[in-house]
Amino acid sequence: MMRLPIFVLILSVVLLSCNSSGSEKNALLADTLVENDSIALLFDAEAAAKKTYQFDTFFQTMTRSGFNGAVLVAEYGHVIYQKAFGYADFSKKDTLTTQTAFQLASVSKQFTAMAVMILKEKGKLRYEDSVQRFYPNFPYHGITVRQLLTHRSGLPNYTYFCDKHTDRKTPISNQSVVDLLIQHKPDVYYPPNTHFDYSNTGYCLLAAIVEKASGMPFENFVQANIFKPLAMNHSVIYNKAKEPVIANKAVGYTAGRRRYDNTYLDGVVGDKGVYSTVEDLFKWDMALYSKKLVKQKTLDEAFTPAHKEPKENNYGFGWRIRTPKDSEPIIFHGGWWQGYNAYLMHGRKDHSTIILLSNVTNGSLHRIKELQEILHPSKATATAVLTKNK
Repeated sequence: MMRLPIFVLILSVVLLSCNSSGSEKNALLADTLVENDSIALLFDAEAAAKKTYQFDTFFQTMTRSGFNGAVLVAEYGHVIYQKAFGYADFSKKDTLTTQTAFQLASVSKQFTAMAVMILKEKGKLRYEDSVQRFYPNFPYHGITVRQLLTHRSGLPNYTYFCDKHTDRKTPISNQSVVDLLIQHKPDVYYPPNTHFDYSNTGYCLLAAIVEKASGMPFENFVQANIFKPLAMNHSVIYNKAKEPVIANKAVGYTAGRRRYDNTYLDGVVGDKGVYSTVEDLFKWDMALYSKKLVKQKTLDEAFTPAHKEPKENNYGFGWRIRTPKDSEPIIFHGGWWQGYNAYLMHGRKDHSTIILLSNVTNGSLHRIKELQEILHPSKATATAVLTKNK
């Protein structure tokens, strides 16, 4: 094994100790979560130190290009890099930390899917239930909970028809979206179960179904059944109609650093709406290797491609699944909403994680592949490194 220069090892240790703005307990979060996990025993501290140095070099370059956000990277369940760059609020010059809460946009969908899976295990619903079980007057027939989870409902995008049928000032709710679908019956994009068609409306409906099946407001159910059991103490679902207090919240900005204001659509949750931190999301990611929330069989289905096509870019329950040729599947989700950019990669084989949160629209998610290449060097890259060091 190639030995790293001593200055690189020292620098990496310093970076790891300084990257977390929280306590030493937060810095050791990964070890606590995976202490009984055999995968953690595969961790190579020397190789990780080199990657830590590479990640810091990468993000120093990113900040010069306008990146403003927080990042956490782990492998074999160990955090190898976490750091925050820039401001939560430019007008106040509030510095970002790894405990700053960002809007997760569509990364929120995995929490909605988990809420459905929990209710399924409790016998409160079935994946093959039709929407009419929960909303008898729903005008679109043949749509099941499973089709909503896997984006096969064919329903129209609520952000479009709500613009047409509301005053665009009064916050709407998930129930409002259901009522508008029943009242106005906008045309479907496709018949159900014929196409994969990414649908925010589907996940809005799933959150509404969670409320019907559980008898609780969606945000309360997620708080009680996901956030609290996992000690995700800095996570909350934002509903504009209820205006919850979000501590240490980042403000969303355009690329020109113009502040975004919440709109009437922020009353709809399930497809978006979760605010969380990189540290809380790491707790969530690690929990997906356990049976703390649902059984292993239930988790496995969430990470199984639900569609025959497309083969390389597929979807499970709240997760995108990309299967490159001759490579392990990449399980991930990204999202954008009003200046917030979010990305979470869940590497099941080696318990690796990439969490990237930003509050300035700047194209940072376009460089995810470079981050993945540092964490998991391709065969071509590995060969080049070996040749260089002969």
